[in-house]
Amino acid sequence: MEALAVVLERPEHLALSRLALTPATEGDAVVAVAWSGISTGTERLLWTGRMPAFPGMGYPLVPGYESVGTVIEAGAETRLTIGQTVFVPGARCFGDVRGLFGGAASHLVVPAARLVPVEAALGDQACLIALAATAYHALSGVTPGARSLIVGHGVLGRLLARLTVLAGGEPVVWEREPVRREGAFGYAVLHPDADGARDYATITDVSGSADLLDTLIGRLAPRGEIVLAGFYEAPLAFAFPPAFLREARIRVSAEWRPDDLAAVSALIQGGGLSLDGLITHRVPASQAEEAYRTAFTDPACLKMILDWRACA
Repeated sequence: MEALAVVLERPEHLALSRLALTPATEGDAVVAVAWSGISTGTERLLWTGRMPAFPGMGYPLVPGYESVGTVIEAGAETRLTIGQTVFVPGARCFGDVRGLFGGAASHLVVPAARLVPVEAALGDQACLIALAATAYHALSGVTPGARSLIVGHGVLGRLLARLTVLAGGEPVVWEREPVRREGAFGYAVLHPDADGARDYATITDVSGSADLLDTLIGRLAPRGEIVLAGFYEAPLAFAFPPAFLREARIRVSAEWRPDDLAAVSALIQGGGLSLDGLITHRVPASQAEEAYRTAFTDPACLKMILDWRACA
């Protein structure tokens, strides 16, 4: 079986190629992908060639870890049904071509245990479930009525803000791009220079900017916490005395866990967490090269979705 896949042959050189898929074995499922999202964090680093040393790193590679599709083959032991809609957090099924993270293809062979059943009614919004779970995983204990700072108003920052509001908190978001400050959100979105507060108990950074730590420490309340929820290509450093005076805590938030996914899925299905307004661009997968460039260069693009449904 073959799939049409996005292949990063080397930094900034992308092609749509037909690749042979590793044959499915017991416990695997075959998924026909309908949509896949482009990550402007880790995938941007793969695109530019600036990804730090990472397990499995190397070119050529198939990117993508935000795919949604339909099960077209599955053994009885997988407990999946033909036609079931699933979220796919990446795959490694392309032979000598690396799957990092391997979800941007028309068809995927994936261990069934990695697939997450989702409501078909979500459509391409189901591609956002991993980001929602990542935001939930990063969320610190929210005190009702308390203000907390989020740095960055992309999709992850918006999901963090929505989850904070749901928990009764009052998020403030820093964003330098004017286009990402436009609109009514139910919380404050400010340029950093317009915010004079220096008493945030929690600051969550999703910007990926390695040079912000000193600035953020200066905005903390005593014994406050900074959560690093971005992906940082450069080493992080900070001046010790200001952190010492505040007894600052610094926490790294990494990948979501199954219980995070279950929690946000329940919030989405119950109508508490909305995914509306987060997908700004949708293009056919045949236009993948242009789509990746747009996703990484246009600040108005929050989330780019590739539509694979016309790809045989």
